Amino acid sequence: MIPYESILLECVRTDQRVMVLTAENRGHMRNAPALMGDRFIDVGIAEQTMIGVAAGLAARGRIVVTHALASFITLRAFEFIRDDVGIPALPVIMVGMVPGVLSDANGPTHQAIDDVGLMRGIPNINVFCPADEEDLKIGLRDIIFSGKPYYIRYTNAPASVDHSKVFAPGVAEVVVGPTIGRRDVTILTYGTLLRQAVLAASKLTAQGIVVQVINMRTLKPIDEQRILEASFNSDLVVTLEDHLLTGGLYSIVSEILVRNRRLVDVLPIGFDTWFRPALLPEVLDQERLSGEHVARRIAEQLQLNDERRPMEISYV
Repeated sequence: MIPYESILLECVRTDQRVMVLTAENRGHMRNAPALMGDRFIDVGIAEQTMIGVAAGLAARGRIVVTHALASFITLRAFEFIRDDVGIPALPVIMVGMVPGVLSDANGPTHQAIDDVGLMRGIPNINVFCPADEEDLKIGLRDIIFSGKPYYIRYTNAPASVDHSKVFAPGVAEVVVGPTIGRRDVTILTYGTLLRQAVLAASKLTAQGIVVQVINMRTLKPIDEQRILEASFNSDLVVTLEDHLLTGGLYSIVSEILVRNRRLVDVLPIGFDTWFRPALLPEVLDQERLSGEHVARRIAEQLQLNDERRPMEISYV
């Protein structure tokens, strides 16, 4: 039994309120359903029905964890999430499978690269984007028992860093570089691209560039103070995400900077359209999202910024 389904089963067994629903997506929990009895329901390929059922159960005091492909749970069931879960702020957890580049072999209809923008745009819906399986394990129980509706970008990738075991929504973690003081670059990221950010930081550090990497963990609520601190203490802030630039982390950071009247160079790295289907390493390479590409793009931006900086003129 994988860690994710072990945690779900533990939650079901220890709290009578917890129920698990799926829209025929069991790849990440093949063993637990048989052990959950009538606390598990597979509605079939019917995401809208699933959210409607979940909302009804939650209105009667249940905590409901739902599952479907990320592109379908956020798009097909959007109105149901907005009206039935968001407006009454019911404790329904919506787990989106194969989000972002994890949907590597699929075309545009199955690519959830707009899911964060869609879900964060609904009042009361929160967004948790763990970087890997360990990060998911650390935050999952807190999310389930938060009493709030959440969208989760699911991942079972191996960890690329040692995560802080202290989890709180709206609190990011520094995983590479200094926690205080001046640096050349701060990379803000979330989800599966944390691994590529860490690889990029290693390559940049070897060039003498001081880099900080921050795993945002939750994008709603967002760690606004960490973003503002980066804007004060970094020559360049980078947003790295496997999401459309519109609506995702780049949009969030831009909103925060404008609201707080902060001016800083920002390099957005993400998608402006759907990506070409391929195996994951090929997608990362052709979309220039691999650690090597990210490091090169950041180095080029730093050089460009240096060239644009006005020359200091000494008057004698």
